[in-house]
Amino acid sequence: MGQDSGEKTEKASPKKKKDAREKGEVHKSADLTTAVTMFITFGAAKIGCTGFIKAMSEFVAEGLSGGAEKARNLNAAAAINGYGEILLAALPMVLPLMLAAMLGGVLANVLQTGPMLTPSKLKPDFGKINPFRGFKRIFSPNTLVELFKSMIKIGVIGIIACKTILKSMRTFQALAYAGAGRAFHRMISDCLSMGVMISLALIAFAAADVFYQWWKYEKDLKMTKQEVREEYKQLEGNPQIKGKIKQKQRQMSTMRMMRSLRDADVVVTNPSHFAVALRYKEGEDRAPKAVAKGQDYLAQRIKGRAGELDISIVENKPVARALYAACEIGDEIPPELYQAIADILIYVYNRQANGR
Repeated sequence: MGQDSGEKTEKASPKKKKDAREKGEVHKSADLTTAVTMFITFGAAKIGCTGFIKAMSEFVAEGLSGGAEKARNLNAAAAINGYGEILLAALPMVLPLMLAAMLGGVLANVLQTGPMLTPSKLKPDFGKINPFRGFKRIFSPNTLVELFKSMIKIGVIGIIACKTILKSMRTFQALAYAGAGRAFHRMISDCLSMGVMISLALIAFAAADVFYQWWKYEKDLKMTKQEVREEYKQLEGNPQIKGKIKQKQRQMSTMRMMRSLRDADVVVTNPSHFAVALRYKEGEDRAPKAVAKGQDYLAQRIKGRAGELDISIVENKPVARALYAACEIGDEIPPELYQAIADILIYVYNRQANGR
């Protein structure tokens, strides 16, 4: 009684999952998307690090050179021109990384959910600005889980950053006496290496989060027994669903019938419209049984399969029509056809005995 009263114990049906997907509700790890985007971005910069670091170092060094002179001559027009020059100089460096980041984000999402377009997500949901619902979300178990995950990520990033900085500390001290371009070249190179290591660590963390999100998704979509019954009633009343169920049942029935055909001794045809396959095992069957039957296209399939299995095919129009009308699959032939079928089986056995 407790389960029927509202406890969600049943797995989500395919229909409920389909409806949830149409609403944009899928199991997806935002951490994986972030980690893959970071890895592709830093990786792209690292792969082309020679050109990227050189351009970035020259850009920074040029910006720092002549700082006092530029400050004395600074005015509104010069500031606007300076910002424009900075943007134009930075664009060739930043644009490829932006494209890499976009590609990484799209790739990570598509790999998790497949191609998906949900217009319903674009509609405004005023319930999200409800302070009571917001307060409830803040103190929900999911918020605590996300807080715990954030603490782990901060810890991972902090450990990797500290190790990288401590490892490079002596180098940084030596770079104090080097030129600005060389110093920034080394700093940017170390930052890119640190970014790649952090993103790899986050990918490993996100892999675990993928399984957690899948488990949470399945748990959230669980149904009560009453919901399962109601959904089944709705599907039963849907003509399209009924048609699909009947089509599937026919396909499965045909597959079973074609498998049973290997037990047949003979296929009686008329020859183009009807085909009935009969089996008779002496000592086991009281009378010959129909193991397969079909009309038109299905009759041709039965004949074709019988040929593949080297089963005898006998053309007899009146007997084939009578068998098709009188027998269902698994039925014994009617007594009035005993003599006709006996003659056919004797003919088949004689052919087999003569090796024909």
